[in-house]
Amino acid sequence: MPMPGDGRPFEQGRSGNPSGRPRGARNRSTLALQAILDGESEALTRRAIEMALGGDTVALRMCMDRLMPVRKDRPITFTLPEIETAADLTKATKALMQGVADGEITPSEAAELSKLVDAHVKAIEAVDFAGRLAALEEAAGNKGGRR
Repeated sequence: MPMPGDGRPFEQGRSGNPSGRPRGARNRSTLALQAILDGESEALTRRAIEMALGGDTVALRMCMDRLMPVRKDRPITFTLPEIETAADLTKATKALMQGVADGEITPSEAAELSKLVDAHVKAIEAVDFAGRLAALEEAAGNKGGRR
């Protein structure tokens, strides 16, 4: 285990700043680069636009990415069967697989919806478990009171 004085100023697992780097703190090189570019942002933007208009495909892609960024998600209309018990999970997964097979949804959309279905089933199971536990505790309490 390295000790102070072995080229490391602090013991392993302990830093001089136990609370860590503040949220939002920026790297020195990022700050330096930002300072250099701050005064030139308009000129650089204008030049990138001119290059894109001149046929530079890289500049064109960069400009288009700024104008119309790629959407991460899109709303989808997809009907899932009602899920009221964990047993209903198979109906939901079958519907998702059929939706992918029919081209209604993409495989990645189905995977995301599967996560939602799984979370819903876990919530149902948790409520069911809590209800059964309460019933057992109540039954145990009634037995103890009859003596």
